[in-house]
Amino acid sequence: MGQRNQTSSLADFILEGLFDDSPAHAFLFSLTMVVFLIAVSGNTLTILLICADPWLHTPMYILLSQLSLMDLMHVSTTIPKMAINHLSGTKSISFVGCATQYFLFLSLGGAECLLLTFMSYDRYVAICHPLCYAVLMNRKVGQMMAVMSWLGASVNSLIHTVILMHFPFCGPRNIHHFYCEFPAVVQLVCGDITVYESTVYISSILLLLLPIVLISASYVFILHSVIHMHSAGGKRNAFATCSSHLTVVSLWYGACIFSYMRPRSQRTPLQDKVGSVFYSIVTPTLNPLIYTLRNKDVANALRRVLGREMITQNPKVRLP
Repeated sequence: MGQRNQTSSLADFILEGLFDDSPAHAFLFSLTMVVFLIAVSGNTLTILLICADPWLHTPMYILLSQLSLMDLMHVSTTIPKMAINHLSGTKSISFVGCATQYFLFLSLGGAECLLLTFMSYDRYVAICHPLCYAVLMNRKVGQMMAVMSWLGASVNSLIHTVILMHFPFCGPRNIHHFYCEFPAVVQLVCGDITVYESTVYISSILLLLLPIVLISASYVFILHSVIHMHSAGGKRNAFATCSSHLTVVSLWYGACIFSYMRPRSQRTPLQDKVGSVFYSIVTPTLNPLIYTLRNKDVANALRRVLGREMITQNPKVRLP
């Protein structure tokens, strides 16, 4: 058995996908592609606006541009391959392709967890220490936070990918998912993975639970500062600037905890697919809408970039 697994270690995997050939699934596939195009358009527009408009070159928008880039890569890592397999009638993905997809998706997920934590710190400094904001959160600090998010998550993902892909895989390599994700791939391993699953839980604590604790602590201090504000307008502005981030955090971490923090014995392929669809397709689509629809800075930037009207008021960037 060991020799058979060793010689077939680079064999292709089979992705079961999300849809079959029924009319209902054809409609769902079309809907998924529409959502994919919305996600790509929304996140691309957000990135281009922040890059093109100098008034948005602030730490908050630097981090937001990185969030949009992560969301853009998220949907681009999984949906195109799923669409190609569905339209062509093939379900295979190469060993290298599966490993690459696993690495990218895990990297992006970890990077987004870290980035959302840094974004909560940015809101904490802006509301609780506004006079020190220019010192504590300048452009260099924002860029360092972005680099730390990408680098830390990539190293973690590389370690997990190398370890997982060195395990022997037994039997038919059917992945009951539409991409190579941890819960689906690990079920194909025919060996003792107790130690590896323990390292996964440790990583989950570091990249999920610890950031949640830090984000919660930031908002405890923010809430304390807001309660002691005397200006009703200041309170409304503070709540407005935090509501977008809190919504994104709730959507993202809720889906991630559902997918990664449950014991292996309590997982089912359907539950894994539902959780993955939510944080790999729905959340990247909603994030740019949540952050930009009611954001006057972004609306003004769009007008400036497109040259539709002259901005006569002071274009100083305000908290969204």
